[in-house]
Amino acid sequence: MKILGIDLGGTNIRAGLVENNSLLKITSAPVTKNGSEKEVLNDVFNLIASFSTEKISGIGIGVPSVVDVEKGIVYDVQNIPSWKEVHLKDLLTEKFNMPVYVNNDANCFAVGEKYFGKAKDYKNIVGLIIGTGLGSGLIINNKLYSGKNCGAGEFGNIQYKNKTYEYFCSGHFFVNEYKLTGEELFMQAGNGNSEAINIFAEFGKNLGEVIKVIMYTVDPEIIILGGSISKSFKYFKDEMFRSINEFTYSNSVMNIKIEVSEIENIAVLGAAGLFFDNNIK
Repeated sequence: MKILGIDLGGTNIRAGLVENNSLLKITSAPVTKNGSEKEVLNDVFNLIASFSTEKISGIGIGVPSVVDVEKGIVYDVQNIPSWKEVHLKDLLTEKFNMPVYVNNDANCFAVGEKYFGKAKDYKNIVGLIIGTGLGSGLIINNKLYSGKNCGAGEFGNIQYKNKTYEYFCSGHFFVNEYKLTGEELFMQAGNGNSEAINIFAEFGKNLGEVIKVIMYTVDPEIIILGGSISKSFKYFKDEMFRSINEFTYSNSVMNIKIEVSEIENIAVLGAAGLFFDNNIK
């Protein structure tokens, strides 16, 4: 069975063909910059059509937006101004006559780790993306849980200190507090810059605090970190774990596993994984 996974970004769309837990083929195409709703839809249609010689059983697509998962409607897609309300599932189903599943990119990350990554052997999983923002996806009892309004797991929006967890646990923190990007700090820390190392330590403490919120509310077996800042894990992990060690229940601290995603093309694989998640017996 071949499934097409699609990752829709603001500048590029990537599509990959998945069979037997393997990525057989991947291709990408640019999104029409500032294009109309129809122009961007045609970009998606054309990329899918390039796989027309394959016997595809279904399509999964991850979109950086709020999604009505049941109806497959996407709202206010990041970096695609014309996509205010697009009935993507219906449009793709009508065009290609096959099952289509739509969800947001953070949920796709969690699904990708469940079916293709380090979370394969776990039933209760949180995928935490730490990059430009802070996003997450929840797998509960082996099934993606999006919530009624696709808002489950929006830990970044919870108030923390004088702002939110997203402000202190994503790239916002580095840029707004220190006028540096995560990548710049990573390079400086790699060169032994003590200030950069201390900034990552502060970041790790903040991240540990949001992980404690996740432990109180979801109590997962494993948390998988993804996103660009996860690549700096070695610089913030000690303070992160020091913060987590202050959690009320010592048994939970002992049992929780925190790993960093190592899968290339996780967004595409996670989108394909939506098909599997929706067809679990």
